[in-house]
Amino acid sequence: MFSTIGSLRLRLLSLYSAIKALPVNTAEALLSLYFCYYCNLSPCTVDLDDCQTSMHIWAPNHRSCKKPNMVLVHGYGGNSKWQFVFQVAHLTREFNIYIPDLVFFGKSYSTRTERTDVFQAKCVCDGMKKLGVQRFSAYGLSYGGYVVYRMAALEEKTVEKVVIVSSGIVYTESQKAELLKKIGRNVVDVLVPETPEEIRTLCRMSMHKFDVGRLFPDFFLRAFIAADGYKKEKQELVEYLLLGKPDLNLPVLTQETLLIWGDKDQIFPIQLAHQLHSHLGSKSKLEILKNVGHAANMEAPHSLNKLVTLFLSP
Repeated sequence: MFSTIGSLRLRLLSLYSAIKALPVNTAEALLSLYFCYYCNLSPCTVDLDDCQTSMHIWAPNHRSCKKPNMVLVHGYGGNSKWQFVFQVAHLTREFNIYIPDLVFFGKSYSTRTERTDVFQAKCVCDGMKKLGVQRFSAYGLSYGGYVVYRMAALEEKTVEKVVIVSSGIVYTESQKAELLKKIGRNVVDVLVPETPEEIRTLCRMSMHKFDVGRLFPDFFLRAFIAADGYKKEKQELVEYLLLGKPDLNLPVLTQETLLIWGDKDQIFPIQLAHQLHSHLGSKSKLEILKNVGHAANMEAPHSLNKLVTLFLSP
């Protein structure tokens, strides 16, 4: 009898978990259908590092020789589908688009202990080689900008042009301390939220025009949090960036580089855009989006797409 009760309890718990995850799973399924059937992309998985690392990548159903190749690299705040949903349809009309989930995001995972942006960059570049993509331009958003910068430095002959959006790569130690003080809470808790309110805090910090976090009820946000199986690893990725000293030997990229920034960015203030522009020199160009916060991909996707397409088109 006790074994029967125990078995029933496990089944009820499993059913409860499935019901709780249903809203997020449904949203994920709808996004996947949108990527597949409207944007003509297909999910694939490549194994790297002698199968120590598995990288999930959205790739074109039919690669066109007439279109340039472009890799989109996301930041924190969900997997690649959530972050590029407002851009991908337009960009797939102009480019052969590849969208990897960075390691420990979405369906990408590694048993290795590295947590650096250089490791992420190597994984993306190796993933592209596995897919037979020898040359491409790269667009990185926020944390993805750190990764794309390293990709361009590591693979000068592979990465053709670079677009970096709202990514505070160049900063001083005092600027970092001032920014952390301004945020007023543990950055790890903000970027790897454990409660619905922490997600809403991240949304308020990222958006200037809209408080999008208010649109989602608590039960949905709790399910979104519960669906993340790599919280510990994500925390370690953030801690690596926070504990690291400014890179005094940060290479100057040889590629043409477009920097795009919202003038109301609270995560990486506009001053950091000018510093990065100065560091990169004459091969870089800075575009400022007015009345836009950190998440330009959400607040100004059409303006962002127009700038990216104009810069990257032959």
